[in-house]
Amino acid sequence: MKVVYMGTPEFAVSALKAIIENGHDVVAVVTQPDKAKGRSKALVPTPVKAVAGENNIPVYQPEKVKDEAMVTILKELAPEVIVVAAYGQILPESILNIPAYGCINIHASLLPKYRGAAPIEWAIINGEKVTGVTTMYMEKGLDTGDMIEKAEVEIEPCDTGKTLHDKLAAAGAKLILSTLTALYEGTATRTKQNDDESCYASMLNKELGNIDFTKSAEEIERLIRGLFPWPCAYTKIMDKTVKLFEAQVVKQDVSGFKVGEIIDVTKKSFKIVCGSDALAIKRLQPEGKKEMDVAAYLNGNKLEQGTMARSCGSNL
Repeated sequence: MKVVYMGTPEFAVSALKAIIENGHDVVAVVTQPDKAKGRSKALVPTPVKAVAGENNIPVYQPEKVKDEAMVTILKELAPEVIVVAAYGQILPESILNIPAYGCINIHASLLPKYRGAAPIEWAIINGEKVTGVTTMYMEKGLDTGDMIEKAEVEIEPCDTGKTLHDKLAAAGAKLILSTLTALYEGTATRTKQNDDESCYASMLNKELGNIDFTKSAEEIERLIRGLFPWPCAYTKIMDKTVKLFEAQVVKQDVSGFKVGEIIDVTKKSFKIVCGSDALAIKRLQPEGKKEMDVAAYLNGNKLEQGTMARSCGSNL
């Protein structure tokens, strides 16, 4: 099929590679403008742009995809289908109506659950056991279009935002090939979403990672995994911000301790009291330092039982 591919981050790379390797004619890639990174502020291409370059595919990076000039280019390209994966801009009807087979979105959840910007992370944070990928016809609403196919992916107890991202990217690459075949052969089905079963996966921000230890150890452990590698869960210990990357729920009676109190400090480990149960911290990153295990952290920080882990900005 003659394809225009629209995507930006790493999540969109696997599907683009699969479409190319499967012999489809990718006539153009549309991705977000390059962003300045690091102290040098050098412009860095998006992951999708890098793949397009490796395969000699023309790349377009409009500030606003709805601009008349970009719409005109897409009409001239005359794709049979536009495949979209985490592009980062809402497509106007003037684009949605261009391809004969429609604009097909690869969404990282089992719709109608987790519509929105961060379905992968929220699935972990909310304690889901299963998530997946959905291909869908795009329309004006946010992830509300008719569904075509789904692929389920189990969420393992050790999955982080990063590991689940990689699993879903791979599942999405496989699913879009199946969907394109169904579109071409005329066997693709349309299933309307039940809006009553939907929920919204809001955009992530750094404030979300500010740990509230009045919550249960299970809730906080899921937050730590879900927000890794960005924006990360964090707390304040001895007036220094510490990012927590890995923790284990410890089922124990914590009555008699304060919420946020650090207990059972040894040379290699420590626990933090939560609203129920405790968290044994495994890996962390102290302010201004690199990621390390707890043994290395305790080697350089004199942490005593009774020290408090507090929400950043808290005066408790």
